[in-house]
Amino acid sequence: MKFASAVASALLLMIASNAHGAEARAQIAIARQRIEATDSRATGRLVQVDASGNRISNAVTIKAHWFPGVLRVLVEIVPTRTPAQNAPLDARASILLEMRPNGENTIRIFHPHTAPATLPFNKWGESVFGSYFNYEDFLQAEYFWQGQTILKTALLGTHSCDVLKSTPGPSDRSHYAEVQTWLDQTTGYPLYVEKTLKEGGTVKDFTSLGLTQSGGIWAARQVEVKIHDRPGSTLLIIERGSTKANLTAKNFSPEEIGKFEDHP
Repeated sequence: MKFASAVASALLLMIASNAHGAEARAQIAIARQRIEATDSRATGRLVQVDASGNRISNAVTIKAHWFPGVLRVLVEIVPTRTPAQNAPLDARASILLEMRPNGENTIRIFHPHTAPATLPFNKWGESVFGSYFNYEDFLQAEYFWQGQTILKTALLGTHSCDVLKSTPGPSDRSHYAEVQTWLDQTTGYPLYVEKTLKEGGTVKDFTSLGLTQSGGIWAARQVEVKIHDRPGSTLLIIERGSTKANLTAKNFSPEEIGKFEDHP
């Protein structure tokens, strides 16, 4: 009887493992399809909020498009120019990120009057303009990492979600040890994300709010980033945009990006 019970338990564990594996593959397929359908343009503000509620706001434009084998994301930041924050125009920056499923990702930084510079990997974890976003956060590479597991099903407000755990493989360059993503079972959209840094085990969480749908594509109007045990937060607030922006390779060419005089 004990032997039969042990065999039955082993079979149940195998069935559960296979089921979770199938769920992970299905969710990853949906997430990758969402990324491979990317053709978006958004403008808004990147706002750092301190413990007292004081805000530092920078204008931001994000363009993203999936080309065969590569996601290109262009983040353009213009610091606020007010009497209290009289940032020079030369403080403007454009960040070109390229994410490839094979892990060969690159990040380049453009500033006015200087040649673009490739950001070395050891700086990918640095803050973007004093925010809680780092450069790597815009790559979305975790959906293409080797390790993918469904941990559980959980409620997030009124949304039923599959919690996906992603871990980088040997060829996946990342400052994160793991990423857990709450994927809405209805839309497949990542409503909440927890990222654990390799160094120190610090956890960052990303909450998407104000979901909208256009042409079958879901997007969030706001993403809030918090770092555990650290006060304040960062808000990425989208004021307008399009999920079908008809972007082309020219929009991401170094020559086009370097034309800072064409930007406000």
